[in-house]
Amino acid sequence: MRQSGSWPVRAGVGFVRACVVAVVSMLVPAVWAASVALGIRWGASNPWSWLLPVVLVCVGTFVLSRPVCRTFRFLVERWTGTVVPAGYRQAGPVTQLSTGYWWNGFGYERSRSDAVMDLKWRVRWKDPASWRDLRFMAVVPFTAGVVASLPPAGLAAAVLGLGGFGGPGAVARAVGVGGLVVAVAGAPYAWRCVEPVAVRFLRASPAMVLADRVAELTAQRADTTVAQAAEIRRIERDLHDGAQGRLVALGLSLATAEKLMETDPEQARALMQAARAGAATSLTELRELVRGINPPVLNDRGLVEAVRAFALDSPLESDVTAGLRLSLEPPIESALYFGIAELMTNAVKHARATRARISMVRDGARLVVDVEDDGRGGAAVSDGGGLAGLRQRLAVFDGTLEITSPAGGPTRARIVVPCESL
Repeated sequence: MRQSGSWPVRAGVGFVRACVVAVVSMLVPAVWAASVALGIRWGASNPWSWLLPVVLVCVGTFVLSRPVCRTFRFLVERWTGTVVPAGYRQAGPVTQLSTGYWWNGFGYERSRSDAVMDLKWRVRWKDPASWRDLRFMAVVPFTAGVVASLPPAGLAAAVLGLGGFGGPGAVARAVGVGGLVVAVAGAPYAWRCVEPVAVRFLRASPAMVLADRVAELTAQRADTTVAQAAEIRRIERDLHDGAQGRLVALGLSLATAEKLMETDPEQARALMQAARAGAATSLTELRELVRGINPPVLNDRGLVEAVRAFALDSPLESDVTAGLRLSLEPPIESALYFGIAELMTNAVKHARATRARISMVRDGARLVVDVEDDGRGGAAVSDGGGLAGLRQRLAVFDGTLEITSPAGGPTRARIVVPCESL
């Protein structure tokens, strides 16, 4: 009973999907057919009558190629779970000059919208992914489109043959029965050919993947250089404003106490006591500065114990769980530690949270870190913000940061880093 009940469901779902694939596949051929019909109507023997249809074919194919290919990627991911990356190049920013014109990297435009539109079409025209889409549009109607059209065509033949529209006789009934068999038997399978066709013709070539990877690594290198320069400036500022000033004051106090030692011993003793207190304060600041560079507990006991030590010092009531003892490379441990510290600090400073939960688990060759708090939510990644800097720092290791923070909370941040050392 279960199998007999599942077959109609599979046939119905497959028939609907086959119809969707057939319709989407035939959008561009429909433009071709309409252009040919227009040329014939204007006069098939006149060469000039085919000028506009040819333009319509070229423009229509180019304009429809990207939406149709995006639709196929969406359908394949939705139905089969196979992700076919688009790999489209993104247009860069435009800049307004002092003359009032806008520069987009190729030319000057009077308005920002014109500059953006010009840049968008230039990038699209030179994008290899656009030509890959055009190749797919030439292939899919004659592969997945034809196969997916069999169930609806069989149903149409069955209606015509068995409904008496194809005329009386055994031939019409045979055509109707054959069409019904094709529609029912092929419906669960006809749409499945769209996956291999999309993967084969929509997937980026190895050369394109390599070029995109080189561009990504170049951007990551630039971000790392900027982050390192900012970290050096922060250390210099902390040393100059904190420990360095206190050490200078300590030297002056000791020099003054040395001069007052014979004339005013009590005053010299007071200055030496103040100098000792200043030395203790300077030592504390230096320890905090060193802790900000790389906590000693991180080097001695690893990531999990370092995070637990940070959670104990945090004003939040924190729960830290780790599935296994993690063995990571020091740069990855440092990036994850400061990422968790950044998220916890944001929960205290901005979200006004009272509780937090930190989970570190292994998922194959990936490390997944979840940080959740009960704050008021509303966290977002903005340019120049701490979360954007954290995302850039993780991108160096091919890591990702996902933030889910609806208004009213809770906020959940997920860090995923691939680690072969696990």
